[in-house]
Amino acid sequence: MQLTAAQIAILVNGKVDGNADIAVASFGKIEEAQQGQLAFLANPKYNDFLYTTKASIIIVNDTQEFKQPITATLIKVPDAYSAFATLLDKYQQIQQQLTGIQQPVYIDATAKIGDNVFIGAFAYIGKNVVVGDGTKIYPSTFIGDNVTIAQHTILHPGVKIYHDCIIGSNVTIHAGSVIGADGFGFAPQADGSLKKVPQIGNVLIEDNVEIGSNTCIDRATIGSTIIKSGAKLDNLLQIAHNVEVGNNTVIAAQTGVSGSTKIGNNVMIGGQAGLAGHLIIGDGAKINAQTGVGKAVKPGTSVTGTPFDEFSKYMRNQAFVRSLPQMEKRLKELEALVKELWKK
Repeated sequence: MQLTAAQIAILVNGKVDGNADIAVASFGKIEEAQQGQLAFLANPKYNDFLYTTKASIIIVNDTQEFKQPITATLIKVPDAYSAFATLLDKYQQIQQQLTGIQQPVYIDATAKIGDNVFIGAFAYIGKNVVVGDGTKIYPSTFIGDNVTIAQHTILHPGVKIYHDCIIGSNVTIHAGSVIGADGFGFAPQADGSLKKVPQIGNVLIEDNVEIGSNTCIDRATIGSTIIKSGAKLDNLLQIAHNVEVGNNTVIAAQTGVSGSTKIGNNVMIGGQAGLAGHLIIGDGAKINAQTGVGKAVKPGTSVTGTPFDEFSKYMRNQAFVRSLPQMEKRLKELEALVKELWKK
């Protein structure tokens, strides 16, 4: 698929500087792009590539300054990174305009399938499932009984959605993720054995959520595990039963969230963080990578370390720890001086 500079400018609300009729068919990094490709420049570290790249079109910030003439056609926008993301999104939508039902698949007679839906080969769709218009279900996906999936959602290959779960509109779930497996609930018995507690709730994923590959979101014991609108979850996460993840919260890879913890809106959680259960994480909190969270975090607070501490205090403590060898040396010198003084 080819797009001209003029067409791209319309898509990203930009202004063409150069040949508006020049066309590109693919994308490339500014340092590697060839003729017929489009690149973008948002990071000043890459400014010098403006003058050496072979890209036919470059999206740049409208504040970009130039040391010499540019051979490529420029599309000037207020935010080059955001404009490039918008363009990639539109390109992906065009590329993913799949419809129809491949074979073989199993679709129960009671399932309701909307218009312009794509269902890939070897998918399984259980009893009373509802699939909204424009949704795409890629091959080898399992959708259990009584699941509801709203409009324009994408389930990538191998996604498993257990019974009774609810998925909103414009949700993307990447390959291998499991939604609605049993929560980790076992009651200790007098004889030392563990009795499984039935997990009879579900998972509710609201609109505009994205979930990375091989992430597991457990169903609630009672009620719902909830991922609220706009949340973005990375690959390889464990979200336990009855957890709530707030609006527009982002969680990086390999993080584990224990049961019944409530994470607020616009929270940022770094990779490999661990959150204990039954906690409240306030709106706008920031939890740095590899932080161990064992108690509530106040709204807007930035924390780090294990056990965690307020970020600036933690960094001061780290600076103090690095100075310990020098302090030890000075202490020994003082001890030696005191001994000499006692001899006198």
